[in-house]
Amino acid sequence: MIEINTAPSQPNTARIDDIAPDFIARSTQGEVKLSDYRGRWLLFFSHPADFTPVCTSEFVALQKVKSQLEALNCDLLGLSVDSLYAHIAWVKDIEARFGVKITFPIIEDISMAVSRAYGMIHEGSATTAAVRSVFFIDPEGYVRALIHYPMNVGRSVDELLRVLHALQTSDACGLATPEGWRPGDAALLPPPLDQTEADKRSSMNGGAWYLTHVEVNH
Repeated sequence: MIEINTAPSQPNTARIDDIAPDFIARSTQGEVKLSDYRGRWLLFFSHPADFTPVCTSEFVALQKVKSQLEALNCDLLGLSVDSLYAHIAWVKDIEARFGVKITFPIIEDISMAVSRAYGMIHEGSATTAAVRSVFFIDPEGYVRALIHYPMNVGRSVDELLRVLHALQTSDACGLATPEGWRPGDAALLPPPLDQTEADKRSSMNGGAWYLTHVEVNH
């Protein structure tokens, strides 16, 4: 069963700063409603198909960092257009062959309603397989970041963790994070709002008024 709630005028894609479209769907761990995750961060991701090599490598890697995500107040939720029974068979086979028990839910999306609402399947696509999409959804239900990969390129779990850390740090400190930022690195002040602030920053940390690094107290 899939139920999805979207406004009639809402485009078939979930964009940054939009409220993530709510839905109810069957999963390997029972019925899932997206809005039930409010109050926590969520990594909602799609994969093209069960029993495929790249997807299997990703699921094993994601399960291994699940405790790190939980420490960051973040849950995992997977999706593909395969059936619930295929999902169950696949996760049982992963456990039997690789010794990794997948403990996060995977929803079925046979009707492709969720995949299309989130832009995981392009309207003109010749295939129904969802691309490798990741949506970072914050505790208020807003999409804060999204990453799309082609079907033949696996995701970097380390990068997903880095982006989550960066979003949470920016929210907590009101700062921006520079290229390649990782926890413990200096962050950046937002752009100055007037000439006085720009002049003040010119003498800070030996940097430029438009690129001012500051230590993160978080």
